[in-house]
This record gives sequence, structure tokens and C-alpha cells, in this order.
Amino acid sequence: MFPLAACMRRLRRHTRRAADGTLEGGQTDFTLRAVLLGLLIGCLLCFTNLYFGLQTGWISMMSLQSALIGYLLSRFLPKPMSAQENVVLQTTAVATGTMPLAAGFVGILPALGLLEESRDGVPPVHLSWIAAVGWSCAVAFFGVFLSPPLRKQVIIEEQLAFPSGTATGQLISVLHQLPTPEANVRHRRGYNALASSEDDETIAYAAEAQETDILRAPETEVAEEEGWSALTWSFAASGIMTLAAYFFPVVFSIPLFGTYLASEWLWTFTPSLSYIGQGIIMGFPTTLSMNLGMLVGWGVLSPLAKYSGWAPGPVGDMTAGSRGWILWVSLAIMCSDSVVSLLPVIYEIVYTKLWKGALGLGDDDTAVKENKEVETEDRLVPMQWVVWGLTGSIILGTLLVWLVFGHDGIKPWATLIGFIMGGLLSVLGVRALGETDLNPVSGLGKISQLFFAWIQPGNIVANIIAGGVAEAGAQQAGDLMQDLKTGHLIRASPRAQFFGQLIGSCLSIVVTTTACTLYQRAYEIPGPSFPAPTAYVWLGLARLLRDGELPEKSGEFMVMFAALFSVIAAIKTYSVRSGSPYAKWIPSGVAFAIGFLNTPSFSLARLIGGIVEHVYYTRVGRDNGGIRLIIIASGFVLGEGVVSVISLVLRTLGVGVASCWGCGHGMCGGCPAS
Repeated sequence: MFPLAACMRRLRRHTRRAADGTLEGGQTDFTLRAVLLGLLIGCLLCFTNLYFGLQTGWISMMSLQSALIGYLLSRFLPKPMSAQENVVLQTTAVATGTMPLAAGFVGILPALGLLEESRDGVPPVHLSWIAAVGWSCAVAFFGVFLSPPLRKQVIIEEQLAFPSGTATGQLISVLHQLPTPEANVRHRRGYNALASSEDDETIAYAAEAQETDILRAPETEVAEEEGWSALTWSFAASGIMTLAAYFFPVVFSIPLFGTYLASEWLWTFTPSLSYIGQGIIMGFPTTLSMNLGMLVGWGVLSPLAKYSGWAPGPVGDMTAGSRGWILWVSLAIMCSDSVVSLLPVIYEIVYTKLWKGALGLGDDDTAVKENKEVETEDRLVPMQWVVWGLTGSIILGTLLVWLVFGHDGIKPWATLIGFIMGGLLSVLGVRALGETDLNPVSGLGKISQLFFAWIQPGNIVANIIAGGVAEAGAQQAGDLMQDLKTGHLIRASPRAQFFGQLIGSCLSIVVTTTACTLYQRAYEIPGPSFPAPTAYVWLGLARLLRDGELPEKSGEFMVMFAALFSVIAAIKTYSVRSGSPYAKWIPSGVAFAIGFLNTPSFSLARLIGGIVEHVYYTRVGRDNGGIRLIIIASGFVLGEGVVSVISLVLRTLGVGVASCWGCGHGMCGGCPAS
């Protein structure tokens, strides 16, 4: 039985009983109300993530926020929602909300649109709505079917921490007044959940490790009225400010350091409440790393490249300007940081699993391993579904990629290898995520691009597509593993979560594609309002691997910063694994690189959020602070993301700005001067 059809038939057959929270075989977790609320929240997250992803590359799982909002919404239902239903709800929401990243709408597809026939030998690739749906279907399900066997290994057998998933489980237990779940994790070499922040995407895939600390107090209580009040006013404030910025663009582009620095060097300030909320969620250490990178990149390297003649074009030009020049340095930092962070995981797999296993030195106590599974067979995903699903998703994905991009775009055998690489890289990414709460998909994507530059040289389109296929599997498997960790702690049915993941992915294909199409019709992408910085990273590396040419003097700085952050990453990795309390203050290479890629306006606002988070919990204490600040931050992020849909509609209808007053520096997204 094909699992997607099975879950849909189950959903239809038990619609009435699902409303009361009862399903066949005791599957009380997978209910119609949990799925529908999850889809509703996931659609909001999908628009929000697409909006911020195209702006800054920042995308969040928002699993903790989904569980919180779902709980508040469920209070309007006749019968309270169970903790297990809440797990299915947030799993469905995450699967729906993260498709803009999984299907490459914020990186891969904009990169293909930046191709130049004179330079790359191929014209820009712009997908129609139906072609984008086909591409999304090609990559949407591989990671979902890969997650059940990975769950058995890393959650059941090895009992890795997955701090964000654990944090969400703790929150759900608090909301539903359950005993604090036993994390039951194996602490490697004194490992302690690090209050770091980022789940590393090519730009930044913000995780919720910071929230792990926030939820350490098992008796945290959230007053329902207080939670609604905080969420409502923060959502409204952010939404109103977003609409104000649409009609008066200078609101989000204040020349805080003077019009000269704003117009010539892109030093503006965006007092966006959503960016402040993101900074609160990221935490002070990560936002500090980001702003250190911003100071080095935009305050030192950008003027150096400009005045030295290495980047003679306008500062904001991604090709001849200093913004494009410092992009290469940031790429070197991200790659070195990700690769060094992966080395301990690779060593452990090769030595502990393969080498010792080949010599017969491993643990052969199969019976003990079998007994670690706490779920019954009827609540697990059958292995037959996994085999058929993986086989079908690979075959269908290969066929769809060929139909969408053609034989000249990428050979079917190359796409097939991309899926295989995605599976192998997923193992590395998931293990790194389980131990450190960082999913190094940016480094994994670059490894894939390097490999395809070797097996299919000279084909930029194939390099980007195959890298995207491999990265999609690694990223999606990592996201779902956090959710499965939450389900394991709350004793939710893995099969119910699996159904939620499939349904969420299906709906998100249509929602994400439609939303992206609307944005492309209303805005220039990449453009002033939505620069899509991730796209330049993908395309830049593909061109480098093909041509081997770098902007003048950028190679020397790439080597220097790569070496520096290799050392820093090694120190940070060792500190994390040894449980050092100072580990979170060691700069994150990925966050540092983000400061290069985004203009100062984004980093400064997030620093304010990080400072607010640090001061609040320093004064109040994490045990007493509760999650009120996270509720406010969630309202800030969702407010701008949701109201941006209104701005999109206004733009589509031809409703322009009310006044360009103050936009003389030409840096406002809606200003004609830009």
C-alpha cells in the first residue's frame, strides 16, 4: 500500500472520529484537527519563510513556535488537543513551512535565473508554474522516506540529543501539563546542549537551540490569556510596521549613519520587528558573530577592495562591486567551517561503524538494540513503505528533473547520483545535527557541487541542480529528525508523524510554487526588495569550479580566512564536545559569513534582538523567564511574514508607495530611485 494514499484514505475514513481524537488501532495522534491546524500554520510559515528567504536567506523550522501557536488555537476547540496531536500538528507545520528551502526557491531557482548566455553558455532558466511544481515534486519526498531508518539509528539506537527537538518536546509537555520527558540521550564526551543558534543553511537556517536553555525549567507555566495577549500585540505591531514600510519605504531603510554611507556603502538600518524577533530566537552569541562578520566584511574588506581597485564597480554590484568580492570570502569561511565541523562525525562513522565493525569489534548485541524501540509495530513506518517510497521518489524525481530541465540541463544518471549523494550526506548532516544542533547543509551542498564539477565538468546548470537535489535530502531529513525526536519524547506515533510529513509536503508544493510565482510577477528577483543572496553563492561556486577564475586578490583572502576559521571551527567543535560553558561564545563561522552576505541593515536589527534576549534572561533568569519572550519574538516574525502577503497583493494590483520622502539615498526597496 502506498503510504500517501493510505494516509489519505485513513483520514477520509475516520473524519468524524478524528474530530473527537480517536482513530483505528489506537492511533489517537493522527487526527483531522491536528492535520488541518498544522497545514494552516504551515502555510503561514511557508509565506513567511519564502519572504525572509528571498530577502536575507534566513529560514526557520519554527517547530517550537508551531507547537505553541497550535496549542493556543486548539483552546477554541470543543475538546482539548492532546500532546501527541500537538506533535503531529507541529510536524505537519514544519513539513509545510520549510519547502521554500527544501525545493530551492530561495537559492537554486533564483541562481538558475541569474545565468548569462554570454558568460555561462546557457540562457537564464525560468520555470513556469507547472515546471516549478514538477521540480518540487522531484525533491519533496526523498527526505521524508529517508527519515524512518535514520530515526531508528540516531534516535533509538544511538539516542543522540537533537537539542531543538528536545526543547520542543519540553515545551509541549509544559503546555499540556505532562511530566518533563526524559531526554534519554547519550552525552558524548560531556556534551551539553549548546545555546548556539543556527541550523546552518547556505545563508542561515535558524534553529532553536537557544530555546533549549529557555525551557530547562520543567515547571514553566504559560498563562493562556497572557500568551494570547503577547502573541496578538506583537503580531499586530509587526504587521502595522510592515504596512507602514510599504507605503513609506524609508521606514525600513533609515540612513542612520548619513546619506553618504547609505547611498555609497549600503550602511542603512532596518528597524524591522521581525528581524529583532529573529535575533531573539537566534540568541545573543549568534547575532554577535553575525555582526562581527558585518564589521569585517562591510567595514574593512569592502572599502579595501573598492579603494584598491579589486572591485571597481558600484559597492552593491554582485559582479564587479565589493559586495560580490566579499561574497567569495564568505563562501570560503562557510565551507571551511562546515567541513571542519563534520570531520569528527566522519571519523566516528568510518572508525566506529565501518572499521571496528569490519574487524568484529563492534557491539553485536542485536537483541539489546531491538529492545530499545518503545513503539509497537502498528505505530512505526513499515520498512516496505520505506523501500518502495525511496525507490519511487528517486525514479520519479529523476524523471521529473529530466522533464523539467531537459537532457541538455542535466543527464538522468547525474540526477540519480545526486539522490544517492543526498542519502549519504544526510547521514553526516543528521548525526552532526543530533550532536550539535547544527545541520551543515551548506557545506554538504558545496561538497556535492565539487563532486559534480568532476563528473560533469563545464555544465553549470547540472552542477546547481544536482547540488540542490543532494542538499534537499540532507536538509529535509535533518528537519524531520528534530520532529521525530520530539515525538519520541512525547510518545507520539512515528507513523502519524510520517503521514503529517507527507501531507504537509504535498500541500506545500502548491503553496510555495504559487507564492513564489506571485512574488516573481510583483518584484524583480533578485532585486532591491528581494536580493536572494543564496542564489549568488550557488552560482558563484558553480562558475568558480568551471572557470577557476576569482576576482582580483580575492583568492588570497579566501585562503587566509578559510585557514583562520578552520582553526576556530576546530576549537569550537572540541569545546562543544567537551561541554565547555564558553563554547557558545566562540564565533560561529557560518554566522560570521552571514554578516558578509547580508547588508548591514539586516545584521544590526538582529543584534538588537540578541541583546534584548541576553539582557532579559540575564536579569530575569532562564528559570523564571519562561517563554514569554519567545512568544513575542514569534509574533514579530509571523506578523511581517503574513502581512507581507497584503503587500504582495497591493504590489500586484499596482498600488504604489504613498511617499518617497527620505529616500534620497536610493536604498529603499519601494522607492523609484532604487
